[in-house]
Amino acid sequence: MIYPIVAYGDPVLKKVAVDIEKGSLDVKQLADDMFETMYESHGVGLAAPQIGKSIRMFVIDAEPLDEDKLKGFKKVFINPVIIEERGKEWAFEEGCLSIPGIRADIYRKETIKIRYFDTDWQEHTEEFDGYAARVIQHEYDHIQGILFTDYLSAMKKRLLKSKLTDISRGQVKAEYRMKFPIK
Repeated sequence: MIYPIVAYGDPVLKKVAVDIEKGSLDVKQLADDMFETMYESHGVGLAAPQIGKSIRMFVIDAEPLDEDKLKGFKKVFINPVIIEERGKEWAFEEGCLSIPGIRADIYRKETIKIRYFDTDWQEHTEEFDGYAARVIQHEYDHIQGILFTDYLSAMKKRLLKSKLTDISRGQVKAEYRMKFPIK
């Protein structure tokens, strides 16, 4: 099932998501639906709040970012907790399916350590660096109620204010279905 992407301005994107209790929902089916939605939207990551679900889950298939280093890097993260972020901060131009047409350089640490469950409820603790760490940090921010625009300077936010308002109102072109808070 392909879900519409929730647009900037919807309160679900600013909430801290809640943990998923084992057995409370079919996480395998939801993961399949999230991957299908992400591929349809041409994304490399998708967090549950972006489809209107305030739960701690996101999916990633980052292979398109770096086909050599990220080949086969496709994962589901349930109830993740970033344990550590370290290394030098580096900038990369990020965008977001919930904020179409806006991109900005965002600084993030180069290495993370994260604990999470997969769809079989097996617990993992792993380290990631480079693009993999960046995509995980971006999606993790979503379940923490943080958007990449929250990292922008006050001046940059003022410059983008009318574009962000337009997105909330549905006055934006996206090549995928979206759900707008103000219509």
